[in-house]
Amino acid sequence: TRMVEGWGDDVPGGKITDFKGAVKAKPDEVITFSWHEYADKAAADAAYQTMMSDPRMAEIGASMPFDGKRMIIGGFTPFIDLNTTGKTGYIDGSLVPVPAANKQAYLAVATKQAAVIKEHGATRVVEAWGDDVPDGEVTDYRGAVKATGDEVVVYAWVEWPSKQVRDGAWKKVIADPRMYADTMPYDNQRRVHGGFAPILDA
Repeated sequence: TRMVEGWGDDVPGGKITDFKGAVKAKPDEVITFSWHEYADKAAADAAYQTMMSDPRMAEIGASMPFDGKRMIIGGFTPFIDLNTTGKTGYIDGSLVPVPAANKQAYLAVATKQAAVIKEHGATRVVEAWGDDVPDGEVTDYRGAVKATGDEVVVYAWVEWPSKQVRDGAWKKVIADPRMYADTMPYDNQRRVHGGFAPILDA
């Protein structure tokens, strides 16, 4: 089990979608990118039930330092996880809308891209398929990427040893022709992305 919290550091505004719009952020609010890792869905479901029944969670909820109604939550099943040992010094996070019928095509493209990103210095690349992504009253993952029809939200992240390595690597990654397919199986204009500094990794 692992819990990671990343503090927004390089979170750009987008023409169609972005992290700030996804959570209806106010001018003085910073975006966080977080995840919990479990062995499988059963373990995740059990942990969630245990947490929700723990009285300490109610105490924490009574004095949250943020607006919990705008928190976006969901469950995802990893289908790409290229991992090497090493401390995580920086994180890139993304949300991507992918038509359900294009899952295998997306997997093929994302697998090639993940290998390139790892080649240029990333310590880990993860792509996870939306498995339990509820609709929210104020915000939700589908709204974050303006998902339509049968589109599924992919939750993805890249771990780097440092921001310096990350910044240098992306210039090479973007220039690498292997990153691009003749036809992309998703609408990249609605991808939500940003860079985050880890503040908790336990």
